[in-house]
Amino acid sequence: MTDTTATTPTAQLSAAGVSIWLDDLSRERIKSEGLQKIIAERNVVGVTTNPTIFASALAKGEAYDEQVAELAKAGTGVTDAVFEITTDDVADACNVFKPIYDATNGFDGRVSIEVEPGLAHDAAGTISQAKQLFDKVNKENVLIKIPATIEGLEAITAVIAEGISVNVTLIFSLERYRAVINAYLTGLEQAKAAGKDLSKIHSVASFFVSRVDTEIDKRLDAVGTDEAKALKGKAGVANAQLAYEVYGQAFATERAAGLLAEGANKQRPLWASTGVKDPNVLDTTYVVELVAADVVNTMPEKTLEATFDHGVIVGDTITGSYAAANEVMDAIAAQGVSYDDVVGVLESEGVDKFIVSWNELLDTVTAALESAK
Repeated sequence: MTDTTATTPTAQLSAAGVSIWLDDLSRERIKSEGLQKIIAERNVVGVTTNPTIFASALAKGEAYDEQVAELAKAGTGVTDAVFEITTDDVADACNVFKPIYDATNGFDGRVSIEVEPGLAHDAAGTISQAKQLFDKVNKENVLIKIPATIEGLEAITAVIAEGISVNVTLIFSLERYRAVINAYLTGLEQAKAAGKDLSKIHSVASFFVSRVDTEIDKRLDAVGTDEAKALKGKAGVANAQLAYEVYGQAFATERAAGLLAEGANKQRPLWASTGVKDPNVLDTTYVVELVAADVVNTMPEKTLEATFDHGVIVGDTITGSYAAANEVMDAIAAQGVSYDDVVGVLESEGVDKFIVSWNELLDTVTAALESAK
């Protein structure tokens, strides 16, 4: 009997060196064993969460009712209630993924949880909460998400130095990505000096894709020329391809090689924001055009299902693309679109959007606590 799973696009994607993570989590998904099903059938080996995902999960279904009632009875404040609810979900998901974590030496089987987005420009607050989240989840395979703001860089170094694994989020620019890798390597150097086991410290760097296209395409439309419009839908992939080039260069340096020789791990690039927003762009674009060894692609379920259904995986689509990717970015700059301005706007908007979602999460839990009294 033929093993049909080996012929699915998600199996081919895994075989090409891409770790497929699901960008979604809910208690309902864990309790119904839907998470286990998607692991078995869609080659999913990790999960990422954010305030938007938790706000959506809490607004639906009854899976949280019992815990909310207990928290309400105990008089728990809303922020503490959110902390309890989300860390419980993440800890349970960590248990589900533990066999994958063990089998992959800690590279996969990971579940991410984010520090409060309001702390994005507060390094000390981020460091403190990252430690609290790590201690509360109390699972080796948790990743603490820290945004790649200027203040976040300091926090990344400090948290890595503590031996806590980190998912760096909200990366848009190549320059900031280089700074993120530097923050990671500095953290490893400090961890080594403190006698930590470097092999246990992992990190991914979440490079956002679709949002780059959304912002740049809007500006190309405003330019309005045929040349400008012909460049639409190309920046996100080109930017990510160039990020992979940066990754290769950074971890080939003498500095990185020395740490890797001591047992340290590379900080893998993670493609985030991989749901296609433009109806004129193929819904699997940010998956099939970003295939290479040692990358993670975290997908909303819709993108995962599209990939499983009709994704065409042709192997590595990044290595060797750098000259063409640079040409795309140069052509966009020639149309008067400022890359530096775009990535600055995207970082600011990214933080703001997560703060809005966080406030929605607080509102949802506040309402649930009130109705449970």
